[in-house]
Amino acid sequence: MDMREGNIGTRRNGPPCLVQSCAMAEAREEETVSAEASGFSDLSDSEFLEFLDLEDDEKLCASLSKPGSSSELPEKDDKPLSLQNWKRELDVLSPMERFHLKYLYVTDLTTQSWCELQMAYEKELPGDLKPEKAAVLNTGASIHLARELELHDLVTISVTTKEDAWAIKFLNILSMIPTLQSEGRIREFPVFGEVEGMFLVGVIDELHYTAKGELELTELKTRKRPMLPLAAQKKKDCFQVSLYKCIFDAMVQGKVTPASLIQHTKLCPDKPLGPSVLRHAQQGGFSVKSLGDLLELVFLSLTLSDLPVIDTLKIEYIHQETATVLGTDTVAFDEKEVRGKVQHYMAYWMGHREPQGVDVEEAWKCRTCNYKNICEWRKSGGVLSSALEPQHKKAK
Repeated sequence: MDMREGNIGTRRNGPPCLVQSCAMAEAREEETVSAEASGFSDLSDSEFLEFLDLEDDEKLCASLSKPGSSSELPEKDDKPLSLQNWKRELDVLSPMERFHLKYLYVTDLTTQSWCELQMAYEKELPGDLKPEKAAVLNTGASIHLARELELHDLVTISVTTKEDAWAIKFLNILSMIPTLQSEGRIREFPVFGEVEGMFLVGVIDELHYTAKGELELTELKTRKRPMLPLAAQKKKDCFQVSLYKCIFDAMVQGKVTPASLIQHTKLCPDKPLGPSVLRHAQQGGFSVKSLGDLLELVFLSLTLSDLPVIDTLKIEYIHQETATVLGTDTVAFDEKEVRGKVQHYMAYWMGHREPQGVDVEEAWKCRTCNYKNICEWRKSGGVLSSALEPQHKKAK
């Protein structure tokens, strides 16, 4: 894991308020702490798709079934890796097992909803972001950070274990709950819990009470061009905020338990907190020594806070360059539909089926995909080739 640092914040003119960590530190345990801990990895892929020229979508759709130029994947260990051999290797273990994952991030599922096969390629064959895409992400992250700083300041904290990284999430929650109740607005709120048997982790951009006293979630999406995203992009964003509601509601309703958290994350509750985390926890008025102490306080706070479930879901699209609000969408929450999607996506992660590509109608997504030249789904016209045909696997 990369050596990183975490950030804790303090509210202006008020008591300490711990906010979402911007990064994590190296941990000896073989587990990668996702960049979503910063709250910035929830940026929509809609920013990336600004680079598309959508005028010739029909031409691209027509070319979807044409054979590609290569069926060779990028070299691995100095040896060309054929797609067929690659797939045989993948059939041995489920994606959760291959990537040593104990849980998923909300953005894993939303990326999957965009193009499942692209996500699978990215997991197996990760590459560097193109400069223009990196620039878009950096600009979006800066806008998110600016909004966050409107409510609190940030203080850097060094962390050394995954327990420390999670401790910062817990400290943030303990600070934000009373702030939401007293001031009516918080940003970068960590959430975690099970949805259809899969443990998910995420960060909500903003929670606030409306004039009617309803709790509203607002997700910020930045746009490189001053135009609203396409329907497919909006669908992905709607799925994201719907997942946040499922998880948050379960947290405040007492449906998320410490036992479930420990089981899925494999955290050690008895492990002492690092000196930096411990010092800031004590400065915030929390008399704790271990992660388990914080865990107990978090679930007690969630139980006694009387926080309501989220009433309204909104997505705000703003132009990166001018900060102009391009539009705000209100999302109709359909729990049955959301859970059905999660079940479908979980089948891939558990190894019960192979990844699927996009429908022909959404072939324009392929234009910015780094894997379009090796994608068997694209070359075979939207169906699995013999090398990619799913093998029936026993439920694990």
